[in-house]
This record gives sequence, structure tokens and C-alpha cells, in this order.
Amino acid sequence: MDPDSLSSRVQGVTPSLTLAVTNQAKALRAQGDEVYGLAGGEPEMDTPDHIKAAAAKALQDGKTKYTPAAGIPELREAIASKLHADNGLEYDPKQICVTSGGKQACMNAIMAMCDEGDEVIIPAPYWVSYPEMVRLCGAEPVIVETTEENGWKMTADQFEEAMTPRTKMVIINSPGNPTGAVYSEEELRAIGEVASYEDIIILSDEIYEKLVYDGHKHVSIASISEELKSLTVICHGFAKAYSMTGWRLGYTAAPPELAKAIAKIQSHTTSNATTFAQYGALAALSGPQDFVDDMVNEYDVRRQFVYARLSAIPNVSVHNPGGAFYFFVNCEPLGLKSQNLCDKLLTRYKVAAVPGIAFGHDSSVRLSYCTTLDVINEGITRFEEFCRAH
Repeated sequence: MDPDSLSSRVQGVTPSLTLAVTNQAKALRAQGDEVYGLAGGEPEMDTPDHIKAAAAKALQDGKTKYTPAAGIPELREAIASKLHADNGLEYDPKQICVTSGGKQACMNAIMAMCDEGDEVIIPAPYWVSYPEMVRLCGAEPVIVETTEENGWKMTADQFEEAMTPRTKMVIINSPGNPTGAVYSEEELRAIGEVASYEDIIILSDEIYEKLVYDGHKHVSIASISEELKSLTVICHGFAKAYSMTGWRLGYTAAPPELAKAIAKIQSHTTSNATTFAQYGALAALSGPQDFVDDMVNEYDVRRQFVYARLSAIPNVSVHNPGGAFYFFVNCEPLGLKSQNLCDKLLTRYKVAAVPGIAFGHDSSVRLSYCTTLDVINEGITRFEEFCRAH
């Protein structure tokens, strides 16, 4: 097939660099090389047993048929209860749509709101998929550059300056990938005030909600006021907090009409999230939460260890993240483009990292600490050797 015969929509989309790095690392391991993986975006812990048991029981009980497009009622009710208990938000279960992963939650929301030519404001560094999702929906991503000095967070003034008559949506990811930035309530309130001027829809990606450290607190922008709640679609999921990345389960919470639109889209794409997996998600929300607490404590130990190590390396700088499980390391003094840097780091030092260009910042690299301390220690040691050699 002639590649030019593919749709212009797909030709305009860039393949995921995070997956490319993962595949390169796997190829080296297949050759017998030991690779220290600091590129991953998923917890290395297994899904808790009670969640797996609930899904297995659902299978045994014959929960293998279609569900309503928006998910089983019990799970939607549990999500609404979670949003009330954790975030002070009141949602009718009818406003919840269970999706095939947090990624589909974001895609459904963008597709439901954006038309050809609309603009979506995205702070950079950003999660790799945001701009591509926007393009796939026919809209145009408008990138707002943030700085390390400001904690990699977009200000309300920057947001307002980027707005045009075509602005339809803004994406906020807090805690954020790849920087770990956590927006304060004051910062979110200021951004929300700007959004309310022109009724700009806020896509609030809260997938890393539970992973916060050093006294930082996750605040959902929808909880600040009823007006902002009416403008916000929350995109969330089970992957990070419950180590369920492969289960592909997420959800949206949205104003009634938008919730209906999201469910309508889903009815014509995946039909519904995997039925028996939804019962696992129900167990995740209704069961013990000690796994989450233990994981956050473990990640905090690793975060502090990595920050101390990275802070001692010459020619790089790093902001101490308040959430998620990444460090976004500014390597500008090394004088290398991020892809070139990561290629050399992998081939010569056997350390897998994700180039910052994937996140819209070409002088940085993303290092993950969602792996064992032994791998982290050796990976950072080799990263330091690389930096000192350049």
C-alpha cells in the first residue's frame, strides 16, 4: 500500500517515542544486554490480589456479556462515591462513563467537544498523547511553554495570552507527566477564572491524583466552584494508583450533556470497557486502600533518593516533583538534542530514558522511578557517568 493513500489525519500524527524507547530497550535485552530501564510509565508492582480475585470471580460467574456503554451501574456509583469522598464533588452516576483506559477517557472528551479548526491549549511539557489526540479530532493544539523556574506550570496570564476566538478547551494535568508538577488550589482558581471568561472547557487529567509527596495536595479544579465544575470534564483511571495499566480502565465525570455525548461516542467505538475487568475496578474502589498508601510511601523514598543523586550531577538541573513518578531533567548545558542524548545513553550506557522532545521540550529527558531501587541506583550512576563524560 502506498503510504500516501493513508488518511491525512493519521499522516499528521507522530508515533509514540515512549513506546519506541521501550522497544529499543527490549531489543537490546533480547541480544543479552542488561538494560537499566528508567523510561517506564507504569508501576512495577502487581495488581493487588483482591482486585484480581474480583475479576476472576466475575469471569467464573459469567460476567462476559456487553454492559451499558457507560459501564456497569455498580462501578459508576462507586466512582461517584469516590469523587464525593476524595474530592468533595457531587456527580450523579449518569454523569460517569467508564472507558477503556484513561487514554480513551481523554480521547472521548476531546472528540465530544472539538470540531475542525478549534484550538486546544496545552501546557508544555505535556503527556505525549495530548497533541496527537487533538490532531486526530481535527482540532489544533496550541502549546504554552512553561519553565523549570515556575515548577513547569502554566500561569493564568500565559493561558489568557494564548486564548483566541477559536479556543475550545484547555488541558490541565495535575500531578503531571512528565514533570510531576502539582498545581495549587490558588493556581487552579486563577486558571479557572480565565476559562470562565469565554466558557472554555477544562479537561482535567487526574490519573496521578494519589501520587503526591512533600505535603502537596491534589486539588480537582472542578471542586473549586459550581461554575468550574460545569466547565470541567475529569479524566481519570485505575492504572497508576492500583497498578492496573494493562487492565485498560478509566473514566470521565462530566456535565450531563457532555457525559451523554461521551457515552454516545463510546457506544460506537469500544461499545463498553471489558466487562469482567470492571468488577476488578469496583473491588479497587470498594476494597482496602493500604496498597495505595504503601506504594506512595515507597515512591516517596525513591523520589528523595533520585533527587539527591540528580542534584549532585554537574551540567544538569532538576525540579523536585511534587507528584507522579518522574523526574524531568534539564540537560541543556550538555549541548545535545534529547533524542541524540537518549540514543547515546541507551547504546553506550544501557540506560533507557525518554527524550524530552516527546513532551515538547527538547533539552530535557524524563527519568522514571517506578522500578526497583537497585535498577534506579545503577541507572542514575550510569546517567551521571554519561553527563560527566560530556
